[in-house]
Amino acid sequence: MDHGLFGPESVTWKVMGEPILLVGGFRALLMQGLHPRAMRGVAQNSALMDPAEAWSRFVRTTEFVRVRTYGTAREVARAGARVRKIHASLTALDLDTGERFRLDDPDALLWVHVGEVDSYLSVARRAGVRLTDEEADRFVAEWRRAAEVVGLRPEDVPGSVGEMDDYIRACRPGLYFPPEVPHPLLRSLNAPLPARLTPLKPMFPMLTVLAFATLPRWARRLYGLPATPLGDLWATASLRALQTGIGLVPAQVRYSPDARRARKAQQAQKARQEAVAGRAG
Repeated sequence: MDHGLFGPESVTWKVMGEPILLVGGFRALLMQGLHPRAMRGVAQNSALMDPAEAWSRFVRTTEFVRVRTYGTAREVARAGARVRKIHASLTALDLDTGERFRLDDPDALLWVHVGEVDSYLSVARRAGVRLTDEEADRFVAEWRRAAEVVGLRPEDVPGSVGEMDDYIRACRPGLYFPPEVPHPLLRSLNAPLPARLTPLKPMFPMLTVLAFATLPRWARRLYGLPATPLGDLWATASLRALQTGIGLVPAQVRYSPDARRARKAQQAQKARQEAVAGRAG
């Protein structure tokens, strides 16, 4: 069966179906915002405060993550080609240097990729999703395949938690939130949603605050926010509480259709492995 980039034996399928990863997705956007070129590429090519544009962009991004995680090889290839074509056709202005750059700038793409992987992994582990250190390294390595989909070379992408941490540490001197872009916390108070989704607006400030709290302290400072050990403890406790509460929801409701199919495939794979082990014993 064509499982695309990952499959039932992957750590990715173990992690990505968890609803708590919605916080990880918001955290990833906040990490992206600290790379000036990555953020300006978005800000200069989308109407950030236009409800129709902002929401449609969010939907497109969510769908891309879904296809990349659970889609067939053909679906992933088609989605990747579309994203690469868009990135190659758009440019933005670097206000620090006066240089125009394409949105497929490798440095910006790599930062966005690493910010995404780091966010998913950090939120999952702090929320209580059980992962060994070896599984965490495998998760990072598996996502090299996802990096290739957007145009990066796998060998240029961190393949372990240690390599990812080293990369982030090396990037830190050049990171800051571009002052001309609306602050995400202020934007969350009046989230640009279509009229039909107006009832959901109250949840966005709370989700944004939690996503901010899960960032490293140095990243929170770059956004001009308090950064204390107490904030770290609050973020972890909140993630744990949310994960526990979500766990009380029946699986048929808790997981998306793709995540349910992935879990079923994982269970079947485990049953086959146990059967083989039993025969060998």
